[in-house]
Amino acid sequence: MANKNLVIVESPAKAKTIKKFLGSKYKIEASMGHVRDLPKSQLGVDIEHDFEPKYITIRGKGELLAKLRKEIKTADKVYLATDPDREGEAISWHLVAALGLEEEKYRRITFNEITKNAVKKSIAEARDINMSLVNAQQARRILDRIVGYSISDLLWKKVKRGLSGGRVQSVALKLICDREEEIRSFIPEEYWTIDADILSGEKKKFNAKFYGLEGKKIELKTGDEANGIADSIKDKDFAVKEIKKGKRAKKPYPPFTTSTLQQEASKYLNFTAQKTMMVAQQLYEGVDVKGEGTIGLVSYIRTDSVRISDEAYEDIKNYINENVGENYLAPERNVYKSKNNAQDAHECIRPTHASLEPEAIKDSLTKEQYKLYKLIWERTIACQMKPAEYETQAITLLADKYVFKATGSILAFDGFLKIYNRIDDNQEAVLLPVVNEGDLLKASSINTVQHFTQPPARFSDASLIKTLEEIGVGRPSTYAPTIATIIARNYVTKEKKLFYTTELGEAVNEIMKTYFKNIVNADFTAAMETDLDSIEDGKIEWKEIIRSFYPIFNSELQNAQEKLSKLVIKDEVTDVICEKCGSNMVIKYGRYGKFLACPNFPECSNAKPLFESAGVKCPLCGGEVLIKKTKKGRKYYGCENNPDKCAFVSWNKPVDKKCPRCGSYMVEKGTKNVKLLCSNETCGYSEDAPQESAQE
Repeated sequence: MANKNLVIVESPAKAKTIKKFLGSKYKIEASMGHVRDLPKSQLGVDIEHDFEPKYITIRGKGELLAKLRKEIKTADKVYLATDPDREGEAISWHLVAALGLEEEKYRRITFNEITKNAVKKSIAEARDINMSLVNAQQARRILDRIVGYSISDLLWKKVKRGLSGGRVQSVALKLICDREEEIRSFIPEEYWTIDADILSGEKKKFNAKFYGLEGKKIELKTGDEANGIADSIKDKDFAVKEIKKGKRAKKPYPPFTTSTLQQEASKYLNFTAQKTMMVAQQLYEGVDVKGEGTIGLVSYIRTDSVRISDEAYEDIKNYINENVGENYLAPERNVYKSKNNAQDAHECIRPTHASLEPEAIKDSLTKEQYKLYKLIWERTIACQMKPAEYETQAITLLADKYVFKATGSILAFDGFLKIYNRIDDNQEAVLLPVVNEGDLLKASSINTVQHFTQPPARFSDASLIKTLEEIGVGRPSTYAPTIATIIARNYVTKEKKLFYTTELGEAVNEIMKTYFKNIVNADFTAAMETDLDSIEDGKIEWKEIIRSFYPIFNSELQNAQEKLSKLVIKDEVTDVICEKCGSNMVIKYGRYGKFLACPNFPECSNAKPLFESAGVKCPLCGGEVLIKKTKKGRKYYGCENNPDKCAFVSWNKPVDKKCPRCGSYMVEKGTKNVKLLCSNETCGYSEDAPQESAQE
C-alpha cells in the first residue's frame, strides 16, 4: 500500500485550503510558524566565532515536532510549503534541521496564490531550499538581534525596564520625533486671499480668485494690502481676457504592494498597518465561501512588486470585457514599474479570481475581510482600465490692472473611476458658465480672507509607511510590526490616526541620536537593506555584512556604556508629603512619564500625578500654570485651578506679556529660534523672544 505524501505549511487555515486541492494522497500539517529561533534570554550569537547563531527549539513546539516526526516516518515525500519569501524559506530550513530530514526525503514548494492550479504546479516544480533566501533572513535576524539585544539591555539599565531599540524602529521613532520638533518650531505666517463671485451674462455665478498684478503672481501678506485691492475694484468691470479649454487624463493607479495596501487601508478603511496585515493574511490563507468551499481569495500579501502574471492579466481583461464594457479596457496592457529597490520576487497583491466580485461573496466574509477584499479587488480591476478623462476650462479676468482666475472641469469619461473611485483629487466637478473673450462682467461680492501657513502634518500609519519606503528603510514585512512596537513601548501615542511623541520616546530618541548615529541614520540603514537584498541574489556572503557592521556598532555601544554609566538615575525627593504615611514623596518614571510615589512602597502604595510648574502665572486668573499631560502622554499647559475655577489650557507655554496689537496673552513657540506669538489666531502678531527665554 502506497504511503501518503506529507505537506507542511505554517497555519491551520492554509492547511485547510490546500487539503481541498490535493486530495487523499496528501496529508497536510501545520508548523504553526517558526519552530526554531534564537533564545530569548541571551544574545544567542557567538561574536567570538564568526557570529555563529545558536538556534533552539521554541518553547511549546516539542509536542508538535514529535507529531511531525511520526508522520514523516510513514510518508513517501515531505513537501515544505511555507510562505514564498525569506521568512518562509527560513522556516522550511529550520524544519529540515529540527525534524532531521534527509536530503532525498524532502522538497520545497512555493505558490504565490492558494489556488488549485498554483498548488499543483508547485508540486510539479518542487525544488531544493534556496539558501540565498535563508541566509538573507539569517543575516537580518542576527543583525536585528545584535542591535536590539545590546541597545535594549543598555536602555533597561540606564533608563527603565521594558524599553527596546532596533534598526528600523529607531529610524521610525526619529522620523516622528523630528516631525514633532518641526511642528514645535514652526512659526505661522499670515497671508490673505481675495475671492470674487462673478455674474455671467446668464446671471449665473462663478468664483474667481485673485492672482496678481498685470500678469505677475502676487502673495498678499497683510489685511491692509488685500482690503486695499478689494476696495479699489469693487465697482470695476471684470473683463474676460482669455479663455483656455483643454483635456486632462487621470491614469489608473498600479495594483497594490504591501506598503500601498497598508497606506490605502489606513486612509479609506481606518485600519492600522497591523490590522491590515492580519485581515490580508486571512484572505490569502483561505476563507470558506458559500457554495465554493475554502478559497484563497488574494495572492501573497508580502510583496513590493506591482507585476501581474500573464494568466492573471487575461483573467482581469476578460472580466472587464464581459462585465464593465470593452470600451473601458485599456487598448494595451498597462505595465507598471516597481521601485528601484523592489525585490520583485513575486506578483502584486491581487484577487485570485477576477470574477469573484466582493458583493457576490459578502455574506461569507467578516466586515473587515469584505472591506479589504473590496479595496484589493477594485484596485486590481481598475489598473487595467482606461484613464478617466476631464474637459477643463480656465478663464482669466482683468479688474482694472488686477488679474483674477477661474478654473473648472467636468468628467467626460469615467474610465477606471467606474471601479476604483477613491482618488484624492476626485473633487466635485465645477462647470463654468459660457462666457466670451472681451465680455465685461460684474462681481456680486468680493471677499478678503485671512489665512496662516500650517506646520507639516504629523505622521499617520499611511504617511509613516510611505516615508519609510521612500527612504529605503525596512521591507514589506517590517512596517506593521515596527509601528506596533513603538506604540507598545509607549514611545509614541496615536490620537485621531496621528502619531504624537511621548516624553519617554523623546528621551530614548535623544540617546539613540547621541550614541548610535549610524543606527538612526536612514541612509546607513537603507544601505543595509540593499546588502540584505544582495545576499538574497547570491552576490554577497551573508556573514560579510555582519563582519562589516559589528565593529562600527560595537564602538558606538562601548562609548554609550562608558558615557551613560556616569548617569545615576535616582528617585528625586520632593517637598510633597504623603498623606498616608507622612514621608516625602519621590518622582518616579512610569509608562506615561513622571509621577509622584511614596518611597515606602510596597508598605505604602500611595501615588498621584506630578505637575511641574511652568514658571508663569495664568493669564486668565493669576493662578500657577502647570505642565500637564493628556491620558495618551501629550504635554500641555493648564492652570492649577482648572477645571473647577478656571478654563485656561494651552498646547503652547504662555508668557507674562500681552499682545501689543490686540491685548491677548502671548505664548512661546519653537525650541531653537524661539518666538512669541499672540494666542489669538486671527491676530497673527509675533516677535522674537527675549534672549534669556530663548536660551532656557
